[in-house]
Amino acid sequence: MHSDSAVYSRPSWRLTNWLAEAPAGTPDDVRVDLLSQMFGSLPVFIGGICATLLLPVVVNIVSPRPAFLAWLIIELLINISRLVVLVHARRAAALGRPTASNLHVLLSLAWSASVGLGGLLAIMSGDWMLATLVCVPAAAMVGGICFRNFPTPRLASVMMLMSLGPISLGAALSGHEVMIVVAALLPLYIISMTLAAYQLNRMLVTSMVAERENGHRARHDDLTGLANRANLTSQMNDRLRRAGRDQSGHAVLYLDLDGFKRVNDTHGHATGDRVLQMVADRLNALVRIGDVTARLGGDEFVVLIDSLTEANAVEFAERLVTKIARTYDVDGIPCEIGVSVGIACSPQHGTDVRMLLAAADAALYSAKALGRCRVALATVPQTAINPLAPPLAPDDMSGDLAPRQLRAST
Repeated sequence: MHSDSAVYSRPSWRLTNWLAEAPAGTPDDVRVDLLSQMFGSLPVFIGGICATLLLPVVVNIVSPRPAFLAWLIIELLINISRLVVLVHARRAAALGRPTASNLHVLLSLAWSASVGLGGLLAIMSGDWMLATLVCVPAAAMVGGICFRNFPTPRLASVMMLMSLGPISLGAALSGHEVMIVVAALLPLYIISMTLAAYQLNRMLVTSMVAERENGHRARHDDLTGLANRANLTSQMNDRLRRAGRDQSGHAVLYLDLDGFKRVNDTHGHATGDRVLQMVADRLNALVRIGDVTARLGGDEFVVLIDSLTEANAVEFAERLVTKIARTYDVDGIPCEIGVSVGIACSPQHGTDVRMLLAAADAALYSAKALGRCRVALATVPQTAINPLAPPLAPDDMSGDLAPRQLRAST
């Protein structure tokens, strides 16, 4: 489970796992985030502990009795245990270690039962002013349980039942007419708050799904599902910053399909779109986990690979050409496609996104000038090799990133 960059262990016992489980139909990625919210915010949690401890303290001051003193001690033990487990879980999650999720759920139930115990003891004391003092805040706490725990509505429902269930039972057994009415109303209150927890959960899930979909559309190409230009630029910037610290390099492969325009003109854009999707699937199957595949538009693709030498980049590019350049069958229509690749590596050909993409693009144009299915590796600009070299004459500025190495792929 993921929350604030910390990963929490999923409850492993049958009961605790069932209580923390999201309703059926919740997407898996949303389910993970909902479960993580059981641990909540530490300041809010500490504030809740102070509020729940204040009530038994006041009751013991107003009416000191052994039963109320025992209730106070139970509250202290439960809340101290909850705080210790929560702090330990947050630290363990930040370090990627297992967290005591089962114990966290059980202590949440124990706290709810303690709230109900206090109300039951107050009602059984026969002091109606004292019963009012305890039961009204207990009912208010149920609202807090609902709004804090609705991401896990099963747990919220059981906690509310354990908080007000004993109070309802005590009211029914008291024999007092008013309390019998209270006993009849409390179950309706529990049911309404349970329904509210599930309704809030559905609203939250809908909002989280929409947020994820919008975020995905903002970062990915609609047709192929590959990263778009903005996403590629962001990831290149991040990796280049890290590369400066650990002295690692990156290879940028700029791909352009050969023969794609003929497919579009002959068979239509729908067939062309399907070819682009099939090429994207093949690209994803060829790269390593952690590498980035992107579509910049039309039939242009980019692959960003970490820690790859120039020689290995050329070898990998030739493999891409071999695997991608083939005849694609689109609903019985044969579509022959080739691919040309331009390669730029950091830091040799640039240390920022603009320089690397420009170098790879220039190498791609040189590769395509030689014919279909070619691979070209960019060279270091003359000014980068010798900063004191005189500027190029206008006639020599046809391209300062001419390919240093050209290969024909078979």
